[in-house]
Amino acid sequence: MNSLGINKSKKDTNVVVAMSGGVDSSVVAALMKNEGYNVTGITLKLYDDSKSSTDGRQCCAGQDILDAKRVSEKLNFEHKILYYQKKFKSEVIDSFVDSYTAGETPIPCVQCNQTVKFRDLFKYAKDLKADALITGHYVTRIQNNGHAKMYMAKDQNRDQSYFLFNTSQAQLDYLRFPLGEINKSETRSLAKKLDLNVANKPDSQDICFVPNGDYSSVIKKFRPESFKKGKILDVYGKHIGNHEGIINYTIGQRKGIRVSNDKPLYVVSINANKNTIIVGSKDFLEIKKIKLRDLNILGNKNAFNKTINIKVRSTGRLLKADINLEEKTVYILEKETGISPGQACVFYCRDDLGDKLLGGGWIDKAFNKELSTKLTS
Repeated sequence: MNSLGINKSKKDTNVVVAMSGGVDSSVVAALMKNEGYNVTGITLKLYDDSKSSTDGRQCCAGQDILDAKRVSEKLNFEHKILYYQKKFKSEVIDSFVDSYTAGETPIPCVQCNQTVKFRDLFKYAKDLKADALITGHYVTRIQNNGHAKMYMAKDQNRDQSYFLFNTSQAQLDYLRFPLGEINKSETRSLAKKLDLNVANKPDSQDICFVPNGDYSSVIKKFRPESFKKGKILDVYGKHIGNHEGIINYTIGQRKGIRVSNDKPLYVVSINANKNTIIVGSKDFLEIKKIKLRDLNILGNKNAFNKTINIKVRSTGRLLKADINLEEKTVYILEKETGISPGQACVFYCRDDLGDKLLGGGWIDKAFNKELSTKLTS
């Protein structure tokens, strides 16, 4: 059994490394090559980056492809480029725009992992007869009784399990994540030690296809009609102001409301059907119950017979919650504010090995018992 848990010698083991052009995937490719595996690096071209940020903080763009190619040339392994712009547009960008114009706060990185990066790249790697697909994600994978489990990474500040909640069991069995047991600082040190050209390259920031973090510019490009003026209501339904389009607002937002009030006002709900923004005090942001859609469950459903932990945002803390899988309902047992439809609710349970991923679902509706359903539906 080799270091990847495959019953072959390293020289007879073919691996595909998903290379974004960043430091993490480049280090992974170098580690695999130096260990003696047969490596094929694959970089996806996902969008037209001609007008994107030029500060090196995005991924899967022109410069990133060149960086990945240089790493492969230095280490002498094959590198391929897959042109997935059409797939990315239809399955990730369009979904992002649809979600945003519906008053949600989408996470396109999850959609990207679920579709072009794992589903399509998974198939491509299989077609190449690869024994495993390797990525630079910071998650821990543990093989047990023939099937793999995913845990939070050793580097909790870099853990990416939240973004991988939609991974299927078949994908998880095929995937490997060599960086799960090391810290980001160690990855940087390895890149310098290996003399990789990307050793000092900044990490990607925000959403790759959103130039300089300007979400509204993307919406304006694809759905210019979405900038429709409407009413701002208080939590009792009173018309207290006007907005320039719901896509300018997200749940929990305080700035940009432009309504004078004795106390700070926050966006507590967005009603896309009525084109209204509902604002109120911070108390109205507290959510105790959420409804999910499109659940993905990893492992035994018996784990949900007791209180588990959830995350409702990638940088958020673990919260205790009770889950009703049949009703796709989550009852949050701790105080949490600003939960938005379109985000993910990800399930975890703690065992002797760490925080194990149990799957998750998309947040369809967040309930505030103080807010009238007449305003939100």
